[in-house]
Amino acid sequence: MTDRRTLIAGGLAALLPLPSFLSSSLSAAAVAQGTADRFPLWPGAAPGGDGHVADQWVKRSPTGGADDIAWPHVAMPMLTVVRPARPNGAAVLICPGGGYARVAVGRTGGGIARDFAARGVTAFEMLYRLPHDDWAAGPDVALQDAQRAMRVIRAGAGTRWPIDPACIAVTGFSAGGHVAARLAGRAALRVYDPVDAADRLSARPDIAGLFFPVITMGDDGVHAQSRRELLGAHAGDADWQRRYSAQVDLPADMPPTFVAANADDPVVPPRNAILMWQALQAARVPSELMIFERGGHGPPAAHRNGTPVPWIDLFVAWASDHGWNG
Repeated sequence: MTDRRTLIAGGLAALLPLPSFLSSSLSAAAVAQGTADRFPLWPGAAPGGDGHVADQWVKRSPTGGADDIAWPHVAMPMLTVVRPARPNGAAVLICPGGGYARVAVGRTGGGIARDFAARGVTAFEMLYRLPHDDWAAGPDVALQDAQRAMRVIRAGAGTRWPIDPACIAVTGFSAGGHVAARLAGRAALRVYDPVDAADRLSARPDIAGLFFPVITMGDDGVHAQSRRELLGAHAGDADWQRRYSAQVDLPADMPPTFVAANADDPVVPPRNAILMWQALQAARVPSELMIFERGGHGPPAAHRNGTPVPWIDLFVAWASDHGWNG
């Protein structure tokens, strides 16, 4: 869908050079071949650090594949781009989970990113920083990375990547759902000083998809680990709980938002998804809520006859109704 907003955003992005550190890290051959690329979000060190953090990853399972890893400490936030063979102009920023204790993402593009790419969507997986590493931004450190990621993606729209800068979604899973929800609701909140021309672009996603998400920091539905890791010594402070509850004070320009969870989730209560949807409805934001019967803390379980539940299809179809051409 091309409209005046798309043309304006595309023209703005075209006027901005891709950050030099990013341009040099992505070869023309890699773009032509449609391979996955991985590059840092920030030129040089991420903001608010003093060199005290070092990247560290661990295997998620002794029997898992080489890229089945998680990061308990992140010094250099990264984006991994999975390009589709036939891009349709849409893009998605993917925020993985990990309870804010770690980030469960590999280096080569996971199954969800590749699923989106198979549909023509250019997928960007984000490795973001964690508040327990004592960054200056505290609980806003992942929001810094998410805002920066959205701006870097827009800066490369139409030049580095064949995407429409007005057709960029954010999706988040588990604690990554909290990161995505805060990006959608706090895109205009200034949480870092601009570092280059990309930071003149909007950080607002055009569509949001929140899957079995952490949302609230209040007692009603809280995922205790996420609250403890995010808020630290302030975990019991009611003001901090409210400030970092993603369903509170939604802005007038909150993007259309799809929310999904499983009724039998033993980790993050589905109450989080319900609270988010209720707040979206109260704010008159276009929104849809799916509560599936089974699936635990993950995608919904297949039907008894083995037929999979088309949960990504449901999101894509709904998002398309709201202008995202995924």
